[in-house]
Amino acid sequence: MADVDTGPGVSLGGGLETLAQAAQRARTGEQARSLPPVHLWNPPFCGDIGMRIARDGTWFYQGGPIGRPALVALFASILRKDPEGHMLVTPVEKVSVEVEDAPFLAVSMREGAGPGGPELVFVTNVGDEAAAGPEHPLRFEPGPADGLKPYVLVRGDLWALVTRPLFLDLVERGEVRAVDGRGMFGVSSGGSFFPMAPAEDMAP
Repeated sequence: MADVDTGPGVSLGGGLETLAQAAQRARTGEQARSLPPVHLWNPPFCGDIGMRIARDGTWFYQGGPIGRPALVALFASILRKDPEGHMLVTPVEKVSVEVEDAPFLAVSMREGAGPGGPELVFVTNVGDEAAAGPEHPLRFEPGPADGLKPYVLVRGDLWALVTRPLFLDLVERGEVRAVDGRGMFGVSSGGSFFPMAPAEDMAP
């Protein structure tokens, strides 16, 4: 297994080091204060280097966890969802990333005031913020063991899985509204209503 940057003084593997350097260069100047424009880049596909994002949000390289949060945040900033799957993209290359569930986790939530009214602002494990509303919708999928699994769109086609404590908070904020003539239980944010389940399914 190649070396993994788990902390200060630990070397990156050759392929990962090259990718990290390219990602850092992409964030120089004005882009250092914002996300790189990965949607504008069309580099050649360079294959699979053994990058994986686990269900719990941990990033792995060739089987070993990447333990430095700053490095994870750097790679997250150049993540993109293509038709072929998730990719890390620089101006000169792109490599595939295996994502077990969602690439991000929503780990905190606060109330905010947006142009569409009160909104719920989620913060991810890599520091991105997404105010739930028309541009950052919530969706709820069936889960095999935990009932519903909530997600919030962060950017592009990159979603964050909302952690269980935040989901319980969403349920506490829930209300019933008519959607296409049917009572639906859901939550509102940013002027939008996001149905979770039929109201009768949520009855105690």
